[in-house]
Amino acid sequence: MNDQRRETALSSILRQARRTAPGTARALDAGGAAGTDALTGVVWQHTRAPVITYDPSRRAFTALVSRSAVYDEKGLFPGGGPVKVDRCLSYTYSRLPGPEWTSKVTVRDRDVCRPGLQISKRVALARLRIKNLYAEDLTRPGVRRALDPTGHLRYFEVEDAVRRGRTVTVTVLVRAGLEASAPTGQCYRFTRRVEPDGAERSVTAVPVAASRCRAA
Repeated sequence: MNDQRRETALSSILRQARRTAPGTARALDAGGAAGTDALTGVVWQHTRAPVITYDPSRRAFTALVSRSAVYDEKGLFPGGGPVKVDRCLSYTYSRLPGPEWTSKVTVRDRDVCRPGLQISKRVALARLRIKNLYAEDLTRPGVRRALDPTGHLRYFEVEDAVRRGRTVTVTVLVRAGLEASAPTGQCYRFTRRVEPDGAERSVTAVPVAASRCRAA
């Protein structure tokens, strides 16, 4: 009985993903001739995938993300209850051979999504540290010190920090791991408004094309 409940929950994750994926393809169609960064943002808005890559030869985006569902486990003895199950999904959006974007969702081994989970945690950490920086420290060296105080972790590679008016944009390569078998990482753009002292600060983080990060 519990095995059946588990399989039903896992199947629901895939069904939901396949229902929503065409909507992302339509949004990409609406993007028209927008650049890779903008289209990467469209994929992120619809999938919230921490890792999104683009293959120009195939004109295809691949988004890796872990999805979860909850089912009620029943037991002969007290102690049952809600159980969460996870599934690693790969969303592929391609524009060849036709002019319109098409979508495909496949199930991957859970290990494939583990680097993305690590990257997601480090992006949250980077957002917090950038949010807490003084305005004068929103420079490339200042952000680098905030993200890697010792200079030895190397999970963050700060590419640049550009201020235009009251907005600072920081581009960072966020790595999942440093071992040779781990993916290099994902390039992210962090945007923070420079508000007056005492005002609430906010930071957005969106994945961008790998070409934005020289170290990728």
